[in-house]
Amino acid sequence: MKSKYVIGFFCAVFFAVILLTAGYQLSYRHVMDRQSARAEEEVPTTESISAEGDAVQEEGFYLSELQGYVAVYLSDKTTIYELTEIPLSDLPEEVRQEVASGKYVETAEELYAFLENYSS
Repeated sequence: MKSKYVIGFFCAVFFAVILLTAGYQLSYRHVMDRQSARAEEEVPTTESISAEGDAVQEEGFYLSELQGYVAVYLSDKTTIYELTEIPLSDLPEEVRQEVASGKYVETAEELYAFLENYSS
């Protein structure tokens, strides 16, 4: 009689483990399906442009003031190439006026020389 209860107990435990495993597998599949559906729906709302190489060097740059700091624009004067942490107030008066009016820098070397000179 005692062995019947032991066999019944192990059968119940085995059945419970099978149910728990099946439940876990179903919930895991559901979460993965939802995640993949969400990833397919997501469309980037902003585009990031990266400008490197000779194409950028030939265009030229404009230095201008943006919220009290020096900002570097591409030659179209609307696309921001780089936002700097150089406060306009830290520049000498002559350079400050040039930047306020949109200082043109022809090459990337000149640009980085300017930024290096006034960033420290």
